[in-house]
Amino acid sequence: METGEVFLSENGGIHHIRVKGNASFVCAPPLRELAKKLAAEPFAGLKIDLEECTWMDSTFMGMLAMLGLNAKKKGAPAEIFNASEQNEKLLAGLGLKKVFEFKSGQSIAGNDVPAASNESTPESRARNVLDAHQTLMDIDEGNVRKFEKVVEFVKKDIDRMEQDKQS
Repeated sequence: METGEVFLSENGGIHHIRVKGNASFVCAPPLRELAKKLAAEPFAGLKIDLEECTWMDSTFMGMLAMLGLNAKKKGAPAEIFNASEQNEKLLAGLGLKKVFEFKSGQSIAGNDVPAASNESTPESRARNVLDAHQTLMDIDEGNVRKFEKVVEFVKKDIDRMEQDKQS
């Protein structure tokens, strides 16, 4: 499966995200970095274009959830544009309609650039997976039973990596 691409831009405090291809944990780190940044500063909104997104895994959707929660906490609008029926169903099934408004037929094209990430260690990838799934469990109680085993497994994996570093 080919790795997707994330493109980012910002204009007037509104952050634009465009996703192309198969969106997975591999291309999710820039979203986590943006979520951390937006948690610490004011912003005017989020616009996420999924028109070219062919598929998403739960880690990627968890990163979107982090962004949506940040917007909700700050009273900023969070919108997802042009999600395919399949992607909208996936996102709705994980409770993301609680933090995003879904729209279609509107282009949000901007001067976006491919997102780059500094995170490439196995531990940072594991922490991304953990944070994403914990966020999904926070957004919707129904996600707890879906992801509690994933969270448990990843926590053990992180503990093992930390022990390996100490020895």
